[in-house]
This record gives sequence, C-alpha cells and structure tokens, in this order.
Amino acid sequence: MSAIYRTTISILDKFVPRQMQPFWNHPAGPKTIFFWAPAFKWGLVAAGIQDIARPVEKLSLPQCISLFFTGVIWSRYSMAIIPKNYNLFSVNVFIAATQTYHLSRIFAYRMGNKTEE
Repeated sequence: MSAIYRTTISILDKFVPRQMQPFWNHPAGPKTIFFWAPAFKWGLVAAGIQDIARPVEKLSLPQCISLFFTGVIWSRYSMAIIPKNYNLFSVNVFIAATQTYHLSRIFAYRMGNKTEE
C-alpha cells in the first residue's frame, strides 16, 4: 500500500503549482498523516453541527463529555508538538465548541425537568 501511495505522491508532485509547494511540502502538509487525520476529523464537527437539530433528550451526556475533553486535550497537544499542526488545532477547537453547546443544552434540559418535578 505504501508503494502505491509513494507512486501517487510522486506523480502528483509534478502537478502542484509553484505557489502551493510550501503547503504541499510542509511537515504537516497533504503528503503526511498529520494532514489527513485532522481532515477526516472534521466529520465529527459536521456530526456535532447536525446534532443541533436533534432533540436534546436523544443526546448522549457521556459522548458529549468525552468529545469535549478530546477536543480540549488534542487542541493543547497540537500546539505542543513539532511541527505545529494548526489544522489539528482548529478541528479540535471546533469539536470542543460544538460539544460545549450540546452540554449546555443537556444541562439546561435536565435542570428544567428537575424544577417541574
């Protein structure tokens, strides 16, 4: 599999415009896993945004808490590693932000239900 990847990258190297070469050859650029892992992690942000339309009683508190802490921890980690990975930082900030919103929804819902009882 890595031979196919290396061959594909060497072919694509010829088509990358000169202005895009610094991005293409960056230590956290598209040639590395440091680019693709955060790129696919944006799917978690999209799922969190879609959950805004979900009824609050169907949201999972443990899942929201774990995703929130994942976002916070990996945001810090992305600034501690070399090379700095701003793509990883931004995706994790957005994950933490969407989960903060969902956690506030869950807590408001649960506090509202307690006052009704």
